[in-house]
Order: sequence, then structure tokens, then C-alpha cells
Amino acid sequence: MTSEFREVRYEPDDRVPWPLALGLGLQLVSLCINGVVLLPAVVFRAAGAEEHLLWAVFASVIACGFSAILQAARIGRIGAGYVLAHGSSVLFIAVCVTALDQGGPALLATLVVLSAVFQVGLSGRLSLLHRILTPVVMGTVIMLLPVTVAPILLDMISQSPPDAPAAGPLSAGVTISVIVGIALTGTVTLRLWAPVIGIVAGALVGATLGIYDVGLVADAAWVGIPPGRLPGFDLDFGPAFWGLLPAFLFAALIGLTQSVAMAIAGQRLAWRRPRAVDYRAVQRTVAAEGVGNVLAGIAGTIPSTPSAPSVAASEVTGVAARGVGIAAGITFLALALLPKALAVILAIPVGVVAGAILVILVMFFMVGMREVVLNAPNVRTGLISGIAFWTGIAFEFDMVFPEYFASFAGGLLSNGMTTGGLVALLLTAATMPRASRFRCSLDVTALPEIREFVRTFAARRGLEGTRDRLEAAAEETLLALLESRPQGEEGDPGWEAPDGARRELVLTARKENDEAVLEFRVGAADSDQLNLQDRVAWVGEETDVPPLEQDLSLRLLRHFASSVRHQQFQNMEVVTLRFSAAGPKG
Repeated sequence: MTSEFREVRYEPDDRVPWPLALGLGLQLVSLCINGVVLLPAVVFRAAGAEEHLLWAVFASVIACGFSAILQAARIGRIGAGYVLAHGSSVLFIAVCVTALDQGGPALLATLVVLSAVFQVGLSGRLSLLHRILTPVVMGTVIMLLPVTVAPILLDMISQSPPDAPAAGPLSAGVTISVIVGIALTGTVTLRLWAPVIGIVAGALVGATLGIYDVGLVADAAWVGIPPGRLPGFDLDFGPAFWGLLPAFLFAALIGLTQSVAMAIAGQRLAWRRPRAVDYRAVQRTVAAEGVGNVLAGIAGTIPSTPSAPSVAASEVTGVAARGVGIAAGITFLALALLPKALAVILAIPVGVVAGAILVILVMFFMVGMREVVLNAPNVRTGLISGIAFWTGIAFEFDMVFPEYFASFAGGLLSNGMTTGGLVALLLTAATMPRASRFRCSLDVTALPEIREFVRTFAARRGLEGTRDRLEAAAEETLLALLESRPQGEEGDPGWEAPDGARRELVLTARKENDEAVLEFRVGAADSDQLNLQDRVAWVGEETDVPPLEQDLSLRLLRHFASSVRHQQFQNMEVVTLRFSAAGPKG
């Protein structure tokens, strides 16, 4: 961690002048609106449900506006407290098309709401998921996403009127060429606008060739609500429901990792001085996304997720004040009531839209591949990813006994993302390194037992060379956690623990490759103590300041461990120490 300050004009809690907030909010909406409008259009057109299209787009804009306000305003444990505008989720394209095809808007609404409730539930359990939802697992599933969506998009690109058979592919080709060209050669700011510029260029070519739907724009009202109604829910729970539910839950899991990444990136760009990630804010981000998607499902549209352009815009402008996010949400809500403005976007040829999304999916594939390559240091993790990826492809295209698996469990295994993800999860769980576990009260009296536990672990795993560092670091971590307790807790003079008030420590030790890993899990204290990871880094920077007594253990911890990571959740805090055989750097 560095002590350098970033060029941030307004931090999240700063008050920003309202004209500036409105201007930046409008800019943020202009970056996100294409996805908010066009992705539902892709889904409903691909499923042949165009009679519900205008209502679905209206509902999508409303849901994204509500989510942007909720993320920025933060109500209790819901909302990031940062500028995180939402856009419709690419992850759900294939499964939403299938849901509409097999059960109509009612089945789609049911599955979207259930997957959103699943997201809200997961937001409170992020601390329990980091072992099984590894970067290799999620990277593999992200790589499979384009495999499931690409056939739909390629079919849309090939669509053209009989009198202009090349119009669709040509306009799509212009869109792809412009986006890729800007992405490869443009400046940072220009790359931010690459999808918008590419779509405009493709739409102009489409208009020249006569495939831009001018009539749709002309017929749309200036102000109003499109015809339509809430779809209701399909409560028959037939084979289509049970076959698609796992796919929707998997898409929600992948969306969770994307949301976590956006929430972390948003935090890192929002403050002048770098600080460790506050995972409580990450949990609030996921919870707000789930609440927004409940609204999207009830309204009859596809789910949304925090969008990358909103994070990139904060970096470019240097404004991370929450007022910008609220202004963007209000702008979305106002835009939903302007059908003619939305029609201008909806009239864009389907090939142009499909081409733009195809480029985004290529980037998704690269993101997934990077996660796998960077986090697969050995044969085990690489083999898990390879087997899961090719299994997903085989089942997506019915290459494995389709007469048996195509209809199994309502088509559960017909989705390559679901099948590959299940294989990756099962292989990861079955081959996960064994861990030793020790449970005790968070109290200094447990120190002798902790030392004995660490000695035994080092002896059994052949880590005698790092035993002294493990033992010393465990002691310093325990002292640091005790120091962060709120006043009036166990250990204070005259304090008596009521039933259930004792904070429990769970210490886990495992060997990963040639590294030893100690993980301390403690029920979160009801306080806002500074993140231990920040404290360790900042203590190391203040070399000219005489050390305070409470800093000594942090300096020692920084010396013993190769890395220190402190994750603070709403219901738990986790401190992870890694020890390389060569010792800590520096």
C-alpha cells in the first residue's frame, strides 16, 4: 500500500454542487443507457416476445434508476454508499431468452425474483463463500458465458430484410470495427465511449441501408408510460422452472463476483488516500443489487448489475460523491417517462446491438481467462478449469449423449455455463487442500493453546522452517484483534459476559503449494475499528515517528507474514496471513 494521494476532487461523503452533480449524473446515464435499453430488447426479440418489449425496456430503466439511487444513498445495510450506476446484465441473456421461450414473462419474472432473493441472501454470507468460489472457478464460468450467448448474437447479426440481405452483417461489422479500433488505439477517455460511438456508427450505416426503424421513433409518444402490465408469477413449478432455476442461480453467482469486483474498484477510486477494501460496503452493494433485481423481476424485465462505466467515469472525472449517483438515478427515472427518447435507441438495428454485445463478451472471455491463468499455479487448478470448460462446451452443443442429457431434470445440463460451473465446483470441493481447525474464545488466555495448535500444524505439514514465524504472527494477530474490541467487552476489569456475548475465534491453518496460510475468523464487533490491513501498511510507512506501544505488534506482524489481509463483513471479520518459505518481502 502506498501513501500517495489520488487526484479525487470529491470523496463519497463530500457535498457536491447540484449543477455539477446533475451534469455528471447525465453523463453517467449516457454511458449506461444503451445497455439498459438494448439488452432487454435483445432478450425479448430473440425470444419472439416483441409484444412485451416496450414494457420490458420501461421497467428496465425504472429498475436501474431505483438501483442507482439505492446504491448511492445507502439505507441501513443496503446500498454501497458509492457511485455505482446499474446496467442490464449480460450474464442473464441466454437464460432469460430460454425462460421467455419456455414459459413467457410470468416464468421469467418468477426466476428473476428468486435469483434476486438468492443474491440478497448471499450478501450476508460473503465471508463463507471465498474458499469455494475461487478465482479459477469463477473465471472458468465467465469464460463459458460467451459460449452460451454467442449463438443468439450471431443469429441476430445475420438477420436482414430480403431486399438488403447484407445490411445486417455490414452494419454489425462497422460497429465491431469501430469499437475494437477505439479500444486498441484510443485514449483512456475515448475508450470509455467506445461502445456508444460504435453503436452510433453502426446505426448510421443501418439508416443509410434502410434498416433503422424510423417508424418506431415517429409513433412513440413524447411523454407517458408504454402499454403493458405486470406479468405476474408462474407458480406451476413445472419442468421448465426446475430446469432453469439452477442456471439462474449460477448467473446470480457470477453476477455476485462481478458486483464484488465493481464494488472493490469503486472503493479504490473513491478516496484520496488508498485504503483496504471494506467488505461491509461490498455486502451492501450485493444486497442493493438483489433488491433492485426483485423490482426488475416483479416489473417483468431482466436483472441489472453495477456497470463498469460508472466506475471508470469516477476515475476520469475525479468525482466520487454520492450525489452524482443519486442524480444519475433520478435521470434514469425521468428518462423512463420519455418513450420517444427510448425509441431512438430501440430503433437501432438488431445486428448493430448484437455486434456491440459480442465485443463485450470477447472482453468477458479475456477477463475469465486472465483469472484462471493468474490463479492456477499448479496442475490441480489448471486441470479443474480445463475439464470444466470443455465439459461446458460439450453439453452446450449436445455433444454428450443428447438422447439422455438434453431432457434430464428439465434440461438442467443443456446450459454449458451451468454444467461447467457445477463440474468446477465439485472438482474444487473434492480436491481442496485439507485444513486444520482450532476453536476458542477471543481471549489472551487462549494463547498457549493457539501456539500448540500452530506447532502441531507445522510439524504435520512439513513446515518446520516457518514454525517460529507462524507462532509469532499468530500471537501478534490475536493481540491486534483483542485491541480492536469495543470498550466494555470481555477482558475489561469487572466485566462479566452475559449469555451469548462471548466472541469466538476460529483459527484455520492450511498449506497451499509451498505457502502456509493462517486464517482467523471472529464474529464482527459492533464498532468501526480501522482495518488491520491498513494499520499494518501505515505503521510501516511512518518510519520517522516514534512507535506507540499499540503499534509494536503491528510492526512485528508486518515482519513475520508475507501478506496480511483483513476482510470486515457485517457478521464476521477474517484475517488471512500468508507465509512463504523465503519469508516476507522487504
